[in-house]
Amino acid sequence: NRLGQGSNVYLASAELAAIAAIEGRLPTVEEYRKYMEEVDSTASDTYRYLNFDELPDFVESAGTVEISGEMREAAQRLDAN
Repeated sequence: NRLGQGSNVYLASAELAAIAAIEGRLPTVEEYRKYMEEVDSTASDTYRYLNFDELPDFVESAGTVEISGEMREAAQRLDAN
């Protein structure tokens, strides 16, 4: 166990982590759903930034990035595996 003996590790979404930070504890199912109603009402705008590869500014900037030959070769080796 990389985190040490007796470590309790829980995986959660960013949304759950944010709600827990606001509440100071893990929310009940009802509390979680209440917060998520607010998130869901703006989901199309909130989550569009996760599709950064579709944002024109990102695509334009990505086109100017220089990648060394060494890094290209390393990526190709990873892709081959």
